[in-house]
Amino acid sequence: MNDVLAIVGMGYVGLPVAVAFGRTRKVIGFDISVVRVEELGRGVDRTGEASTEELAASHYLEFTNNREDLRAANVFIVCVPTPIDAHNAPDLEPLVQATRDVGRAIEKGSLVVYESTVYPGVTDETCVPILEEASGLKVNEDFWVGYSPERINPGDPTRRFETIVKVVSGSCDHALNLVDELYSSVVTAGTYRAPSIKVAEAAKVIENTQRDLNIALINELSQIFNLLDIDTHEVLAAASTKWNFLPFQPGLVGGHCIGVDPYYLTHRAEQIGCKPEVILAGRAINDSMGSHVADRVLALVKERGVGEVINPRILILGATFKENCPDIRNSRAIDIYNELKQFGLDVDVYDPHANYEEVKHEYGIELVDNIDIQYDAIILAVSHDQFLTLDFKKMRNGHNTIIFDTKACLDRNLIDARL
Repeated sequence: MNDVLAIVGMGYVGLPVAVAFGRTRKVIGFDISVVRVEELGRGVDRTGEASTEELAASHYLEFTNNREDLRAANVFIVCVPTPIDAHNAPDLEPLVQATRDVGRAIEKGSLVVYESTVYPGVTDETCVPILEEASGLKVNEDFWVGYSPERINPGDPTRRFETIVKVVSGSCDHALNLVDELYSSVVTAGTYRAPSIKVAEAAKVIENTQRDLNIALINELSQIFNLLDIDTHEVLAAASTKWNFLPFQPGLVGGHCIGVDPYYLTHRAEQIGCKPEVILAGRAINDSMGSHVADRVLALVKERGVGEVINPRILILGATFKENCPDIRNSRAIDIYNELKQFGLDVDVYDPHANYEEVKHEYGIELVDNIDIQYDAIILAVSHDQFLTLDFKKMRNGHNTIIFDTKACLDRNLIDARL
């Protein structure tokens, strides 16, 4: 298949896809952000998913924010975000708009593939009708549709787009063959042919739902063990000696996948009259962990006597949703900040990976760039490599500073408590 590709959405998902295909064939990398397109054109990727050298090596990749440029392609891969709104309901507007743009650009013989995470039925029931209306064409007669869920792991240097097995599906057998051929040309790990688009959509959404529920169980156990004055990680280490024990760890569950995808599945379940009690219970536990950490730190402050200070000063290390990654979407470290601020405390947030302007715009928080001052409590919320090499003894400076480790990655002798 030597067609011209258009990758719609140059974020954490779309850019690695564009870079992989752009090494051997013409690719149009489309994004609505003028700034994003300009930066990528200069070889700068603020997400850290593609180096300047990797961008340069994709000789056939060009970036644009002009929707008219999409008309030069006949194969389209849609990689736009699928977030949730303030009520935890799916927000399909970015996907709908991208589908309209693609619908106006497709012609007879075109192939449209979706990678965005959705609930089962979105591709067939929401996207295909928009494509048909915008183009005046008929699916499986004039054009074909596929779904191949993204499995990008932001900040992971070893698991890359090409080295992760790709689930592929199509609107008919011919479409499936086209999608399989397309991805097989670059994905060295191979493909898995799902029997239908709905199966592929469901497979993606349960991958993260399963992980979310397992972490929720451990988070609830950590709260129980804390009340029993038992170290959760010592319990997990002992239990892990059994061959079939799953080694999940407690922690903050944020990001655009695990903390979001389960709500897509529960939304669809409720539409068909099923109340997903277990999934929603797990979500509630994980969404509450930021408040739980803040409450524990406040209890330690009072117990230690730091509370005698008129206004204890607290430092949160980390604003992104995971280590060594600049992605701040759905960061649960922010929950800790918001909870502490509700008590009127003086709270600083430091994160060299996060973009200052993005954090200020998204959360209204101004990151500090200097932590060479005295704090009454320090919370390690994200385990960036830079944080693991900090001299916490020096940061205490003989002071009664409390150090709380949410990631259980620091020396036990350095910290006062951990999840």
